[in-house]
Amino acid sequence: MTVSEQDFQLFIYTLKTSSNYDFSQYSEKSLKRRLTKVLIDNNTNVTSFIKKIKEDSDFVERTIKDITVNTTELFRDPQVWQYIRYSILSKLKNNPVINIWHAGCSTGQEVYSMMILLNEMGILEKTKLYASDINSDVLNAAANGTYKFRFNIGYLDNFDKVVKENPYNYEEYYDIPYDKYFSIDKTKDTIKMHKFLRDKPIFKKHDLVKDGNTMYVKFDLILCRNVIIYFNYDLQNRIFELFHSNLYDSGSVILGMHETILGPHSVKFSKKGYAYYKV
Repeated sequence: MTVSEQDFQLFIYTLKTSSNYDFSQYSEKSLKRRLTKVLIDNNTNVTSFIKKIKEDSDFVERTIKDITVNTTELFRDPQVWQYIRYSILSKLKNNPVINIWHAGCSTGQEVYSMMILLNEMGILEKTKLYASDINSDVLNAAANGTYKFRFNIGYLDNFDKVVKENPYNYEEYYDIPYDKYFSIDKTKDTIKMHKFLRDKPIFKKHDLVKDGNTMYVKFDLILCRNVIIYFNYDLQNRIFELFHSNLYDSGSVILGMHETILGPHSVKFSKKGYAYYKV
């Protein structure tokens, strides 16, 4: 099945006029691909699909959940998390309060990664963590903090590299047991985050396209990893402006490994290592 340009624009228009969602500035290529998959999965054509969007708000919510990308993992890209630990959090540890926003947090593994690091550094208690996503299902999964074990066994390798090892001093090794932060049940095939972690973040449904900063605080650190790659150039720059205006001076943004700040906002940030610092 292929989605024509006319059908694609009709889908975007109908979604915008029949719901609170505006996908008009998402990357057309990736959105078309995901729309095609949703049509195939629902065994329907564009005409029937659009009719249902107009008539059924619950169907709209299911469509948003099906069409958004939700790939993440615990300590994804360990080198990035090593940088966060030793170059960002170490400089924030003397702040009386630390505000961190995970924008587009998906199922929450990176939120738990952050809390584990904060706890190891003794600064979890004074940190306020906000985690948001457009998809309420993944937010519920994040709040539940339960993941497949066998599917995510690589989490443990990532944990070792970030939590147990010091890349700047190989003689240092912290023998931190996994069960300090989560329980593993191989029979049930689950990794379950401990309650003191699950209770910490404020999880909030949030649409980066139109909602602005609904947390009403400024941030020391914003993580928005592997999200803006799905936005077009203009929308990316709107998001960069949102981040810039809601960061404290010298606050920083962490993007995905293959994402970068280009265009007019590139002069408002200075890149050092894996972070973009507000200037």
